[in-house]
Amino acid sequence: MKFFSSFVKELKIASRGFYFYIEIFMAVLILLTFLFFVPDQFQTKGTEYIYLDMPTESRELFMDEISENDLDGKVEDVTVNIDKVEKPAFLFSTEDKEIYLLTSREDAVYMAETERKMAAVIEMDDQNQLKYEYFLQGYESNRFKNLLSILHVESSEFIQTTMQNQEVRPLSTDHQLLTDKENMIPTILVFNGSLMGLFIIAAYIFLDRQEGVIKAYAVTPSPVWHYLMSKVAVIILTSFISSLIVLIPIMGLQPDYFLLIILLLATGFFSSSLGLLIASFYENIMQAFGTIYVVMMLMIIPNIAYFLPSWNPNFIKFIPTYLMLEGFKSILLDTPDTKYVLLISGGFLLTGFLLFFFSNRRYKKTLAG
Repeated sequence: MKFFSSFVKELKIASRGFYFYIEIFMAVLILLTFLFFVPDQFQTKGTEYIYLDMPTESRELFMDEISENDLDGKVEDVTVNIDKVEKPAFLFSTEDKEIYLLTSREDAVYMAETERKMAAVIEMDDQNQLKYEYFLQGYESNRFKNLLSILHVESSEFIQTTMQNQEVRPLSTDHQLLTDKENMIPTILVFNGSLMGLFIIAAYIFLDRQEGVIKAYAVTPSPVWHYLMSKVAVIILTSFISSLIVLIPIMGLQPDYFLLIILLLATGFFSSSLGLLIASFYENIMQAFGTIYVVMMLMIIPNIAYFLPSWNPNFIKFIPTYLMLEGFKSILLDTPDTKYVLLISGGFLLTGFLLFFFSNRRYKKTLAG
């Protein structure tokens, strides 16, 4: 009962501060951005700049072959800004890329070196053999370079026939795929729903220290953990509300909200306890900012891998946000992996209790400091 009274008091105090409304405002802003500006599926088109170094007749044959894949079968006469000069070019638009045919090799080199675009020169030698020269930017993977090396070893017809004859047997056909927009939701739940507690609870602690609230609390008969746990409970409640503000309008009833509550509770408790422990070592937020910043940057690393599936080193699997992302993504599916979500939730709760235990011990010693 005393704890509930302390929680209600902290909730009233939090509702009068700006941190509470910042999180709600951010949730509304994220929701509006997703509803009105983020498409369900991202459509990206690559752009290539090519110069055909070959006789006129061969160039026209080459252009006819490219135009067969053009969306409307019509070649557009356009101009390309090259070194501040508008130069004529031909534009072919296919389903996955736009191809500009330039009028000189120098223009192709300029687009690659100065504009950092994908550019190539296709040359025909005296024996009517085609040679392909690609201008790379230096960050391409060896896999991509190897692909370019073998791409023209065989004819495109042979490669296409070989690919069509490849037998593909999916291991599962009843799995659900999330749209690109839905696939971004786990990152929002991790940061706005779970990790914001790490920063905000530290801000609450330092604000209380600055206003003398902690010193006043130290002379009351209430145990220290009531004060700390009421802060954590306010953070978790705020995170839960902000997560629902984003999730319900976008995903409707599709997610398993029972599992969502469990995982939000566990991850929110973990991150808030971590924030409490970090704050216990510093006197104000400026002193703690460096540590909080480093921890937040570390937590961002799995998000980079989340959007770059080709980059997935093993060490990121030991960063808590990796497990959070996998857990929240599973919850959004029609058939979530309940066992996995409950297992990692138990892990975050256990780790959160350990962090809270050590935080409680430190605050008992430094509460009035």
